[in-house]
Parts: sequence; structure tokens; C-alpha cells
Amino acid sequence: MEQPKYKRVLLKISGEALAGEASRGLDFHVIGSVCDVVKKCVELGVQVGVVVGGGNFWRGVKDGGDQMERVRADHMGMLATTINALAVADVLEQKGVPVRVQTAIEMRSVAEPYIRSRAIRHLEKGRVVIFGCGTGNPFFSTDTAAVLRAAEIDADVILLAKNIDGVYSADPKVDPSAVKYDAITYDDVLAQHLKVMDSTATSLSMDNKIPVLLFALKDPENILRVVMGEKIGTIVGG
Repeated sequence: MEQPKYKRVLLKISGEALAGEASRGLDFHVIGSVCDVVKKCVELGVQVGVVVGGGNFWRGVKDGGDQMERVRADHMGMLATTINALAVADVLEQKGVPVRVQTAIEMRSVAEPYIRSRAIRHLEKGRVVIFGCGTGNPFFSTDTAAVLRAAEIDADVILLAKNIDGVYSADPKVDPSAVKYDAITYDDVLAQHLKVMDSTATSLSMDNKIPVLLFALKDPENILRVVMGEKIGTIVGG
């Protein structure tokens, strides 16, 4: 039987992706499809950590705008990621997958506090660990949180599941001549200001030499395909 290419992965899922076509709220059909594939990965022996965004409920900068103080708006965004983390955890449990939710801001009645050694122990026991509340700090995106957690748990790769199928030279919706890259370096992403992740997240992944695989979540089976080593989307590396 073919073996997975990666032993431990950090899967980043945007909040918007969890909302499906509605773009707001939760689409449990989409979440169920994603969880089905995560279950397949776990059954193959892959250790899976997940960072979820919160944009389907609240984005600090975008939704807070000039109406709110930035720190408080970002704290609201962290709470939004917790809603998503609990939803994904529930669906995984319904499918028989052991899971733990850990949050960077303590809320012990609903989740464990984030503790690195405990998270790694859960992964080693075959449990999916879902990380909520981003980094726990304002001014940092959940993309940065994904890279940070990946570095902390010694993940082999960051799987960036987005609404686009790879990294392009320009926005393909705006520029029909945009070229999709199969592979690109961190330096080129930063130099060309490409919208893979924000610059803080990209710099952090470069400093820690963690490859980033960006692919479309439209077909959740892509998660399993990239774990098995199939060339899908774009890989960002050294």
C-alpha cells in the first residue's frame, strides 16, 4: 500500500471555506466533506493539526473598520475561530475521529488551553488537534498562527486549503493572462507581493524552512492527494 509523503501536517482552513457558497455562517455539508478526508488521513497514520480562520463570522480589520478599536475587533475574530473549531471538532467526533480543541486564549469550559507538549502528545496518540484563537495576539492573522503552530509541533508541511487552486503571477479573476506556478520560493512570493499568505506568515515559514502547499479546497479530496505526494496546487519553499 502506498505510504503518505508526510507524517505530520498542519492544515489551514479559512473560515470562508467552511461557509461554502453562502460565504457567511457554517455549511455542514462542506465541513462534513472536509472531515471525511481528514479521517482518511488519520487512518493512514498521518498526524493532523488544524488551524481554522474566522472570516465566515468576523474579520477584525475588515468588519471592525474604523468603528472599533483594532485590538478588540481582533479579539472578536479570535472568538469566531473558536466557533469554527468547535463545529469542525463536533463533525469529526460524529465520524469517529478522536479530536481535541486547544485555544490560545483560555476558555477552559469549552476547550483546552494551548500547550505545545500536550498538543504533540495528542497527535502522537492519533488525535486531530484543532487550534483556535489564532496566535492569541491581535495584529496577527490566522495564516501566521498556522505557521507558528506548524513550527511548534514540527510539522512536515503546511497545507493551505483556499478558494484558489494555486499561486498565480496576478489575480486570475482580474488578469486572464496570469500564470499559475507549480513551485515558487518564499523570496519570490515576498518580492512579487503575491497573495499566498500575509508577509509575516510568509517570512515566518521561510525562517523556519517549512514548505507551504497551497491548493483548492473546492474538492476536499485534494487534502488526501497532497498528503500522498500528488502534485496539486503550488508548493512554496526555499
